[in-house]
Amino acid sequence: MTTAPAQKSTLSYLTWAFAATVIGLALGGFLGWQSTGTIEGTATIFFICCVLAVLEISLSFDNAIVNANKLKSMTPVWQRRFLTWGILIAVFGMRIVFPLLIVVVAANLGPWQAMVLAATEPAEYSRIMHEAHLPIAAFGGTFLMMVGLTYFFDQEKDVHWVHWIEEQASRYSSIRGIEVAFVLVVMLGFSQLLEGADQQAFLTSAIYGLLTFLLVEVVGGFLDHRQQMLDAAAKGGFGAFLYLEVLDASFSFDGVIGAFALTQNLFIIAIGLGIGAMYVRSMTIMLVERGTLAQYRYLEHGAFYAILILSVIMYVQTLTHIPEVITGLGGAGLIGISLWSSIRWNRRNPDSMPAGAVPQNL
Repeated sequence: MTTAPAQKSTLSYLTWAFAATVIGLALGGFLGWQSTGTIEGTATIFFICCVLAVLEISLSFDNAIVNANKLKSMTPVWQRRFLTWGILIAVFGMRIVFPLLIVVVAANLGPWQAMVLAATEPAEYSRIMHEAHLPIAAFGGTFLMMVGLTYFFDQEKDVHWVHWIEEQASRYSSIRGIEVAFVLVVMLGFSQLLEGADQQAFLTSAIYGLLTFLLVEVVGGFLDHRQQMLDAAAKGGFGAFLYLEVLDASFSFDGVIGAFALTQNLFIIAIGLGIGAMYVRSMTIMLVERGTLAQYRYLEHGAFYAILILSVIMYVQTLTHIPEVITGLGGAGLIGISLWSSIRWNRRNPDSMPAGAVPQNL
């Protein structure tokens, strides 16, 4: 008689995240001592790295759930590639290369000049980043809004958390392009609140965000279809990988820009957000391997509602500043409520729970 393999402990999933924390904080301490030469300055930079890591985790927990939702339909090969190559793209691409590219484009500088500017004139670097916030928020908000609406406008979706909203969305999902029409209406409505060059920049960036989502969907579907024709057992390959990478980038916009409110040093931001990104990846792996999304039926709903709220917040941030703590707590609160609702449903319907799941006590 064979026995099922023992389930990995939560700590075992966090091994690499803990290692990244130790290395990252050590680098932060070294950078603090090199730049300030005082214990107080070193402690301050050390603390900022910790705060940035927590900020990234709070802003990206819904990202982990969405990633897990997509990863469960991918082949093991592409799962591993996303969790290895993907972390390199997430940490180095979005936390280092992306902020540099913004300055390269906005200030018409070369990549090396942008790097020198970040190291020698952090205040000027931060100013350029903040000036680029409006088009970034418009692009990322539009992309995330499409992600959230596509989840709810789905004819095959038969599990509803907020019934009076989700049933209507599922019912009208047969109308071709309804998500695109909805986003265009919201986009045009917000643009009327802006004036002049800001209005033009918002509309242009938002349209690019919409086109990027549609392009990723088309390219991803085409690539996955080609892969399925070559191997009938294959699914969720490069197309899904591409979708997740663009989605990761959209989630990162808010955290990268918000980090400049705590420090103007690009390298400190990269360390702090990089540590947080490792925890998000660890949580993603745990959600996939433990089948948590199947066990808690409303957890995905909470994550996608959080995505929709984040997209609206990014739009509103083109008009006024919203503290990152509100963004993070809002998403975490929705996910917490959806988890609580899932536990209640499991207790009331023990016969409908997935195999191996145990009813939870509140």
